[in-house]
Amino acid sequence: MFEEPDEGAADAAFALAMRGECPPKAQADAYKTLLTVACAKKYAELGWVMQIHFGCLRDNNRPQFARLGPDTGYDAVNSRSGVENVAPLLNAFAENGGLPKVILYSLNPGDNTALVTIAGCFQGGGLAGRVQQGSGWWFNDNRSGMRNQLTELANCGMLGCFVGMLTDSRSFLSYTRHEYFRRILCELVGEWVESGQYPADEKQLRELVEDICFYNTDRFFGFGISGKESGNEVTVEC
Repeated sequence: MFEEPDEGAADAAFALAMRGECPPKAQADAYKTLLTVACAKKYAELGWVMQIHFGCLRDNNRPQFARLGPDTGYDAVNSRSGVENVAPLLNAFAENGGLPKVILYSLNPGDNTALVTIAGCFQGGGLAGRVQQGSGWWFNDNRSGMRNQLTELANCGMLGCFVGMLTDSRSFLSYTRHEYFRRILCELVGEWVESGQYPADEKQLRELVEDICFYNTDRFFGFGISGKESGNEVTVEC
């Protein structure tokens, strides 16, 4: 969502909700936007990464929802994802002096080009890839979806700054998707090399793959595990 983060409209929405009434959509969205902008500023102060997921069409089968409840297999891709609100929301972060590191995910693969190019409008702050598109998510978390996302990022953005695969799951078994992603990444980059679209430079290729699979994430989230900063590798003992 996005609505101008007007405090008066947000206060009115909050007052209505506290009385048990449903505020108009514009007022509710103003409240949500104002809250998100405030959170973004605090994220920026703390050096945290904000991840934004959108584009879901929830609970489509009402009889099954009534019988089983939410998150039981009746969600889908939303063709009206709200991608048009991403740029105004990021701009509101910037105007409020609080644009944090941001990763953007849409469930609609048709948003890939839009997200990559919108992210390119909000860079800076001494960090490469400060705002970037995330890996293929949910229905796109497969070979075709990952290849499409990687290709679009390479075409319109900066693949070398990508933080690679992340998981929002608490399931230990979900971590196998990292291995799956790495195999798909190496397959795709190898195809580009074989077709002459990317230099067959082993050192450069190794650095690209290692950065996407580990070092970029370590730097972006500030984990400090590797000791590798800005391409200068430092040996650390574990």
